[in-house]
Amino acid sequence: MKFKAIILAAGKGTRMKSEEPKVVHKVCGKEMINHVIDTSRSAGVDDVVVILGHGADCVNDRINSDCEIVKQKEQLGTGHAVIQAKDKIGDEDTILIICGDTPLVKSETIKNLFEHHHERGNKATVLTTVVDDPTGYGRVITTEDGELIKIVEQKDASEEEKSVREINSGIYCFSGASLKHSLESIDNDNAQGEYYLTDTIKILREEGSKVGAYKGATIDELMGVNSRVQLSQAEEIMRARINEGHMDNGVTMINPATTYIESDVQIGSDTIIYPGAMLMGSTKIGKSAIIGMNSSITNSTIGDFTEVKNSTIIDSVVGSHTTVGPYAYLRPNANVGDHVKIGDFVEIKNSNIGNNSKASHLAYIGDADVGENVNIGCGVVFVNYDGEKKFRSTVKDGAFVGSNSNLVAPVTVEEKGYIAAGSTITDDVPNASLAIARARQVVKDGWVDKNKK
Repeated sequence: MKFKAIILAAGKGTRMKSEEPKVVHKVCGKEMINHVIDTSRSAGVDDVVVILGHGADCVNDRINSDCEIVKQKEQLGTGHAVIQAKDKIGDEDTILIICGDTPLVKSETIKNLFEHHHERGNKATVLTTVVDDPTGYGRVITTEDGELIKIVEQKDASEEEKSVREINSGIYCFSGASLKHSLESIDNDNAQGEYYLTDTIKILREEGSKVGAYKGATIDELMGVNSRVQLSQAEEIMRARINEGHMDNGVTMINPATTYIESDVQIGSDTIIYPGAMLMGSTKIGKSAIIGMNSSITNSTIGDFTEVKNSTIIDSVVGSHTTVGPYAYLRPNANVGDHVKIGDFVEIKNSNIGNNSKASHLAYIGDADVGENVNIGCGVVFVNYDGEKKFRSTVKDGAFVGSNSNLVAPVTVEEKGYIAAGSTITDDVPNASLAIARARQVVKDGWVDKNKK
């Protein structure tokens, strides 16, 4: 037996008023369709089938893992969408059907749905929840022991049925054989002329198959995103959920409401996050780190006991016991070692900085390999671009680069090389040597008074 998910993602989402399909809009940095795929896999799903229609190529390009893609050329209802994947359904499979615009569903909820479905021996199980005000939702009518009688839409419900507060989530679990069989019997004999997946429940019930409802979700989880307003509401819910999860794991947030952390970020215990911080992509923060206010870190790794002060770090690695900032900028492929100081207004790009080195302020380090115990003075520029090509520079262990110096790549400063302040270095500096590359100072006595006259 396999667990398979069929994700319905063929709709356009006209209320989003976007050139892009609805399901590729992001919640906490990840496309809604990818949230649903990842949740399904976390719940134990082996294979994922995605039904695409409007903007199929765009959605397919954004999917972040291996999935089977099936296209629905005409959007003729949820039942019609599932029919397109009929040949992907094995008789022994357990099938999850879920919409691609429900990013807030939790993997634990899906796991519990699977368990309930098998424990009860159901052929079909509908995930439901109970709300205070069910107006507008399809009502789920069940027996006292949870067997499903029917799902009735608001407009078709009797007054008694309208008083029911258990609602349909649009998420279903089927046995493969029962789903395929019931799909063969649905039709579009209704006002909308569409094939409804809910008709399969009615068909199985009328044939005497056991169908049930599982009250295992919250209303927040079941929120479908159909507009920009709902997108912002989903973002707020997920952001709070993510932040609470990190705090439960030992992370301190000074003001969670102003802290933005995306869903795939990992943070070690005893780390402190200050207001305005943004942690994005696949970022990993070590333990006992400090992420200062308004820092932005994307797809980067920050070591243990490291402090980032009001800085921007992108696609980079920072070691342990290191300080970065304030106002530093680590661009892609900056690799900074342990016990390093990267001070204010220092920019690093595509460079390696060894342990115990420091660039305390106002420096540009681009396309460079800097060793251990190196001092980069104020105003130092690694001149890496000649207008056509980029070149690398190497500064070896124990070297000292004085303030306001230029290293014109390609150039190498050997171990313990010493560059005098204000030098422009175009040739290699030998081991333990002093390099001075600046015009000799000339003093003209009395020049000021003579020129005033």
